[in-house]
Formats: sequence, C-alpha cells, structure tokens
Amino acid sequence: MEQPVVSGTAHDPEGERFAFVGISNVPTDWARVLAALAGSGLTLSMLPGDGAAAPAAGPPPAATVTRMTPPSVLDLHAYLLTAIGKAARRRLTDRLTARGLRLWHLTVMALLHDLGPQMKTALATRLDMNASDLVKIVNDLDRAGHVECVRDTVDRRRVVVALTDEGRTALAELSADIASTDDEVLAPLSPAERAQLGSLLRRVHRHLEPAPPGTAHIPPHGPLLRTDEDRETAPEECCGPADV
Repeated sequence: MEQPVVSGTAHDPEGERFAFVGISNVPTDWARVLAALAGSGLTLSMLPGDGAAAPAAGPPPAATVTRMTPPSVLDLHAYLLTAIGKAARRRLTDRLTARGLRLWHLTVMALLHDLGPQMKTALATRLDMNASDLVKIVNDLDRAGHVECVRDTVDRRRVVVALTDEGRTALAELSADIASTDDEVLAPLSPAERAQLGSLLRRVHRHLEPAPPGTAHIPPHGPLLRTDEDRETAPEECCGPADV
C-alpha cells in the first residue's frame, strides 16, 4: 500500500473542516497513517472522486503531484535571489537566443557602450572572462557587424574593440526587449516598488562587486574612423591572439 501522495478532507470534533495533503519520498503505508489520524479525534474522508477512505496501492495520478517551494526557505534571501535569478535568466536567455546571441554577447556589447573601445585583454579582465572565450565572443560580434577592431586613437600601435553603429542599434533594440522581460518578472510590483528594488539590488551588487578605482577608458562616443592605411594594416580576424 505504498503511495507517495494522498489528499482528502477532515474535520475536528467541533466540526471545523480542512483539507489535508500527505507527501512522502519514501515508501509509506498511508492506510496506517490515516488510521492513526482517525484515532486522534479527526473524521477523515477522501476528496470527491478519490474513492474509498483508504488510498489504493500504486502510483498517484499525475494531477495530484504539484510543484511547490518549501515555505521555510522563503525566509532565506539568498535562496530567493537564486530562485528569482534562475527564472529571470531563463526568460532573458530566450530573448537573446531569438536574436542568435548569448548572455556574454550582451555583456561585451554593454561594456563597450558604457566604457568605449577596449583592448581585448582589458575586456577579458573587466568581465572576468577566459581570454580564449573572449576571443570567440568578439569574433561572433564582429561577424554579425556589431563590433569592429580599430586602431587606438591614443596609441595607434594598439588595436581595440569598438561597438559599431549597427551594434549600438542592436543593443538598443535588445535593451528594449529585455525591458519587457523585466515587466514579466516584476509584474506584481508597482513602478515605485520596482525603482526601490532596483536601488536595493544595486547597493548589494556594489557591496559584492565594488567598481575598481580610477577606471580609465576612452569616451564612448569619440570618433572611431578607419583610414585606408588602417584597413591595410589591421588583422583580418577581429580578435587575434595579440592585443598590442
């Protein structure tokens, strides 16, 4: 008489009725469990359609098993952040995949937008990425026309990665698409609550990942013109093994 899930109704001696659900991840004799409950002064009956008072042997119908979060973990903020982050990441990944992109593509484009052209070694360091993985991401973006490699306007011996006009347009469109994902995830919150949540999350983020002091970068909207000489001397692959 093993069954992992059983449900029904009960009422106490005063007649107060309530529903009950029994769940077990080990072999359980539910007939004995219910008999013990019946001996405690409760009057038990199965829910309509469940049949006899004692549950039948065999696996439960699929409809009786539902997903649930243990209520006790809802008091753990780290758990909540993990669970919400997982759901948000899944939705964000779907939006990126529809455009042939991944999260790293978005991150690299956003950093180039915020800080301007960067050397590849700087990109990998700032994003805490493996250098070879960064090469693949930049080459993907280069083939898509979202970034290009240009001579550094300060030190023309160096080649930096820069966001193209097409890349800025794509990033703006992607950001608008992601904003709709925010609306889905934060639907229960008012605009004021969303603003407050964002402020609190940014404060926690700064605590866990403080910005490096004295960050130097090229202004994001500076001229990035490529001359014929630049095109002749620039490497064919946007992200080769060397940065200098």
